[in-house]
Amino acid sequence: MPTKIDQEVGREVDPGFRADVLAGLATPQRAIPARWFYDSRGSELFERITELPEYYPTRVERGLLRDHAAEIAAIAGMGRAVVEFGSGSSAKTPLLLAAVDPVAYVPIDISGDFLRLSASTLGQRFPGLPVHPVEADFTRPITLPPMVGRAPRLGFFPGSTIGNLIPSSAVDLLRVMADTLGEGAMLLIGMDRIKDVGVLVPAYDDAQGVTAAFNLNLLHRINRELDGNVPVEAFRHVARWNDAEARIEMHLEALRDAHFTVSGRRFSIVAGETIHTENSHKYGPRDARLLLGAGGWTAIAEWTDPDDRFALILAEATPFRAAP
Repeated sequence: MPTKIDQEVGREVDPGFRADVLAGLATPQRAIPARWFYDSRGSELFERITELPEYYPTRVERGLLRDHAAEIAAIAGMGRAVVEFGSGSSAKTPLLLAAVDPVAYVPIDISGDFLRLSASTLGQRFPGLPVHPVEADFTRPITLPPMVGRAPRLGFFPGSTIGNLIPSSAVDLLRVMADTLGEGAMLLIGMDRIKDVGVLVPAYDDAQGVTAAFNLNLLHRINRELDGNVPVEAFRHVARWNDAEARIEMHLEALRDAHFTVSGRRFSIVAGETIHTENSHKYGPRDARLLLGAGGWTAIAEWTDPDDRFALILAEATPFRAAP
């Protein structure tokens, strides 16, 4: 599919973004994949979310890394290349890099401008560390930069981002990561635990409205990049717990009937209908190990906070077995 130049920022629009939006708006339960939240503005808003008092995952995970980085390094060993999937601002990464003393750091993110800025900042903090940023959708197979060489890899996937995917897609992603990282790889992954709804829902619907702005920014991006005229004011942010699926869901709910076009195609939505924009699945200890196992990884160590709100799991690539 041909690309189109975004006149505001002077660069090509990702054809995958257009395809996902047009297909998602045409389905009975309208839905747009969460990865398209992360343009530059979306990435900035998400970093603000991680600092909110209601949003516990970042604080808890950072504390786990701070308290257990030495143990992680002792098990993983020194001299690995750290490959971070969905690196964002790489705010937690220095805690890991300082402990494992890697031979290289490869941050991967779909938001190129944000990626390059954070990679540059981190490179200044670790001046002797080769940093090789890769702008890519990490849900698809990625060829790592040749400069990484044959060094064993330690994947880093913090923030419970795995929870954004339905389980079957999460398994597919874990398999892609195993292929990307190669034989002998390890993976340090964050997973959010199931807990009281009174804690979960505010983490995705904060009092300051930052998460609402993050969700609604997706509509602004559609208007800006895809010749859209979606009436953003006709939608509101909704976060709710789906107990049957063990997940928080984020939606954009229409406050009134609305008619709009995106890339020349007409759409209509009635009041009360929603566009499903994100899932955040929560996993118990056995659920997490089962998910990792299905994706080609074996959990070898786990750390959690005293309230069991969040877990860091270190896994190793599972060797191929011809029989159970």
